[in-house]
Amino acid sequence: MVKMYQAGLVLEGGGMKGLYTAGVLDCFLDKGLEFSSVYGVSAGACHMCSYLSRQRGRAMAVCVDYLDTRKYCSVESLLTTGDLFNVDMAYHLIPEYLDPYDYEAFNRYEGKAYAVVTNIVTGKPEYLRIRDMKADIDAVRASASLPLVSRNVKYNGKLYLDGGLSDAIPICKSILDGNKKNVVILTKEEGYVRKPASHLGLLRLRYPRYPKVYELMAGRHIAYNNTLAYLEQQQENGQAFVLRPKKAGNVGRIEKDAAKLKALYEEGYRDAEDHFPLLQNYLES
Repeated sequence: MVKMYQAGLVLEGGGMKGLYTAGVLDCFLDKGLEFSSVYGVSAGACHMCSYLSRQRGRAMAVCVDYLDTRKYCSVESLLTTGDLFNVDMAYHLIPEYLDPYDYEAFNRYEGKAYAVVTNIVTGKPEYLRIRDMKADIDAVRASASLPLVSRNVKYNGKLYLDGGLSDAIPICKSILDGNKKNVVILTKEEGYVRKPASHLGLLRLRYPRYPKVYELMAGRHIAYNNTLAYLEQQQENGQAFVLRPKKAGNVGRIEKDAAKLKALYEEGYRDAEDHFPLLQNYLES
């Protein structure tokens, strides 16, 4: 039986580290847990898609089954298309043919789904409502388009890149939208502190027409760490319930080891299951 809670679900990005999130979300599916608002950032936006279509196991399969396919994620794709993750394969061939997405199931979702993106002209985050997954798939793509290894994504006349540049953990947006309770899934371990970016020179060269990209990356560690501090305050006052890895893992943002990815997925599922009684009490109190 599925139960929707009037609460926000916030999904951080993190590349392949998002397999932790995929595990948590599959546990939520097994428990029949839904949220009235979901905010997905980057990889979190991608995993949000399979969660809202209630396709258990699909998020992990999409990440793992095509690791050895050069067209899926490779330097070849980056050099020939401008995207490390091949756009045609990741956003069309897989969901439309190889691992079909259940568009009708998504349409039955009664809540609101948002892909968090960064407007590279203004430097501001935008929260794009996903109403039709096939028609709005470029909003999800924009949310997951990492600087330097992705093309800018034009959507509704604006240029976007990864949502993590401007709002990596959109807890503030969820609270401003009226969600008094929020479940936040992080991909960084307990005690994590973001350090300054190390490739700022490349960003300045790559985006001379969009200086906000450089500015955001230069200050990203400060904004991220401030958000973590704010999130801790929200945990204390009951506006947030956080799930995150207990310790740093051995999965990189672009990971090719299927065994490592499956282990991280299982860790996420196990953590969600272990915390489920507390989570349920939190949502129903």
